[in-house]
Amino acid sequence: MTDVPPATTAPADPAQRFADRRAAGRALAAALRGLHLGSDPLVLGLPRGGVPVAYEVAHALGAELDVLVVRKLGVPQQPELAMGAIAAGGVIERNPGVIAQAGVGEQALREVLAREQKECLRREQVYRGDRPPPRLQGRTVLVVDDGVATGATMRAALAVLRRAGAQRLVVATPVAPAGLALELGLPPQDVVVLLQPRNFGGVGSLYQEFGQTGDEEVRGLLARMRAERC
Repeated sequence: MTDVPPATTAPADPAQRFADRRAAGRALAAALRGLHLGSDPLVLGLPRGGVPVAYEVAHALGAELDVLVVRKLGVPQQPELAMGAIAAGGVIERNPGVIAQAGVGEQALREVLAREQKECLRREQVYRGDRPPPRLQGRTVLVVDDGVATGATMRAALAVLRRAGAQRLVVATPVAPAGLALELGLPPQDVVVLLQPRNFGGVGSLYQEFGQTGDEEVRGLLARMRAERC
């Protein structure tokens, strides 16, 4: 069993905040150095906001960097509230409790799903172009996001990677509520979270600067990492 480094647990001061996503990525990379990740780990950032974090992790570990496109299915009246998620490859993760509580009908759900499927395809083309997807089978794959709230997008991402034959999955994120490992069905040593405040007020509240990450920034970071590894 892999030892759990001390940095995988929340710090004593839950009011601590990261300066920005890149700073959070460097702190996350430091925590991940204590894990045994094999000789050829793959770092996958969840676009858009997870990619600046993932870039710093991949840079520090000397690992390959790529993206896994996952889209939240937002409640029509409250787009920030996730009633599920969809990942590249057509994997759909629903949150029945949120759907029922928000009173979302099947027609409304289908409309959101169709819109997000279209956006998934667009982002795949924008970020990957003609490049083939990375090899997953038999590898340790680190899935990195800038934060986890409901866990819906992360569950969808993990479902895709399990189907593709990844040998080991490690979730790494700067910010998440407590109990994430149980929520995702992963061993505790394979979920690395830096900040787990008791009163979780959303991912953005744990960052000093949390502006939107654009497509060009994602493409630029992916290209920079490819150039570094040449």
